[in-house]
Amino acid sequence: MAPTDICRKDSFFLPEGMIYLDGNSLGPLPKAVSKRVANTIEEQWGKSLIGGWNSCGWMDQPSTLGDRVGRLIGAPEGSTVMGDTLSIKVYQAVASALDMRPQRKVILSDTGNFPTDLYMAKGLIDSLDQDHELRVVEPDAIAEAIDETVAIVMLTHVDYRTGRMHDMGAITKAAHAAGAVMIWDLAHSAGAVPVDLAGCACEFAVGCTYKYLNGGPGAPAFIYARPDIAPTLRPALAGWLGHDAPFAFDLDYRPAPGIDRMRVGTPPVLQMASLEAAMDVWDGVNMDNLRAASIELSETFIAEVERRCPHLTLESPREPSLRGSQVSFSFQHGYAAMQAVIARGVIGDFRAPNIMRFGFTPLYIDKQDVLKAVAIIEDVMSNRLWDDPKYQKKGRVT
Repeated sequence: MAPTDICRKDSFFLPEGMIYLDGNSLGPLPKAVSKRVANTIEEQWGKSLIGGWNSCGWMDQPSTLGDRVGRLIGAPEGSTVMGDTLSIKVYQAVASALDMRPQRKVILSDTGNFPTDLYMAKGLIDSLDQDHELRVVEPDAIAEAIDETVAIVMLTHVDYRTGRMHDMGAITKAAHAAGAVMIWDLAHSAGAVPVDLAGCACEFAVGCTYKYLNGGPGAPAFIYARPDIAPTLRPALAGWLGHDAPFAFDLDYRPAPGIDRMRVGTPPVLQMASLEAAMDVWDGVNMDNLRAASIELSETFIAEVERRCPHLTLESPREPSLRGSQVSFSFQHGYAAMQAVIARGVIGDFRAPNIMRFGFTPLYIDKQDVLKAVAIIEDVMSNRLWDDPKYQKKGRVT
């Protein structure tokens, strides 16, 4: 399938002349979002006021949106719920998973995991003070490091730096064979690659919606729990809206049935409205077709960059089945080079220490965009445009 067969560029607001290759950090604005959010503010909040919780369905948004995201990650209906940030959802998953394996003390992860996942796990370990250990190994060493001491295997499916992609089925199977609980972070997978949570049978998955799902900055995260375990989980964050009957105002916590017990606080209604409109773009999208288009775009990009920009070294797996929907190249002056590329209208991003990262989303990127982007990158590299001092100064967000 050609990338143009799935492209929905007209559904997004993209500044004229810009080639946006940064959807793996923040997706662009779907055109329908502004109107939907304005309606939520003016018609729903403005006219319904507190009645909007019932008449406008605000209280149901975490579940209804959870199912829409769940379709893209192979989750059964009623097993995914939205809310809070990804860091909070990681904490919830790790805490509940440790409860499931009280005799084991090791949380196993790898150096490709996103740092916040490791921070949250370590913070929980320190709070529990029960001799748990966060064990971090190289990605290729994960399988052999899974043994009977491991309580949890916690991994990011697609490496945020290189795009290297773990074999979700094989690693989950290895974790289960050793009696461990499996947690997947799908931040760089949801909306980028086909995922089959039901098929792999992992216990938990978490992820964010502001990247490939285009929910906007601060968009809510999601958490998935396998349906057979959800009714027995103990929520570490026993929030009001995870209660079985929040408006009974019981002083004692009684968890809601199923995945709703992983809700914590009040739904962010305006952010949920933004995500609702963004998810409309995904109606009818087949993830296998999107994946085929993504691979075609990224293969073209790699071939052209390697042919025309010898200064850059491919850091992503060369085999497309082993990487997500991003391509990363390393360069000694990667930060400055990326700033020069951005200044010329190709928006990628930089990840320390030397990674120039580009994301490929066939919903709004086509082959012509890729070829134009490579021409600009070649100009920056061949003419040492990155050497300009104005590109050396680092902003707070890189």
